[in-house]
Amino acid sequence: MKDFRDLDVWHKAHQLTLQSYDATRVFPKEELFGLTTQVRRCSASIAANIAEGCGRSGNGDFHRFLQTAMGSASELEYHFLLARDLGYLPQQRFDSLNREIVRVKKMLASLVRKVALERASG
Repeated sequence: MKDFRDLDVWHKAHQLTLQSYDATRVFPKEELFGLTTQVRRCSASIAANIAEGCGRSGNGDFHRFLQTAMGSASELEYHFLLARDLGYLPQQRFDSLNREIVRVKKMLASLVRKVALERASG
């Protein structure tokens, strides 16, 4: 069992979730149960899956939860692209959020590789 708070990627994912909640505050009210909810759900899912994976025993479970977190990050990437194309996010805000998503995905990919190597050698 690992403490998720010790992982830089968890901190980055948590900050991304906070930024996602802030960004969706300006979305139209008719999106409250649509895109707003989807963005908030998948952004929170990234950090939550990292945390849940840390709470499991063994690298196999941890690896699986990290991959789920990666899927949620890709989903968030798409939702922000859609929000930009619908005019809900200005280009500058989209660019900033997208950079953060890409950063989190790179960090996740690195951790996935590390855990996979540990699984293979252990």
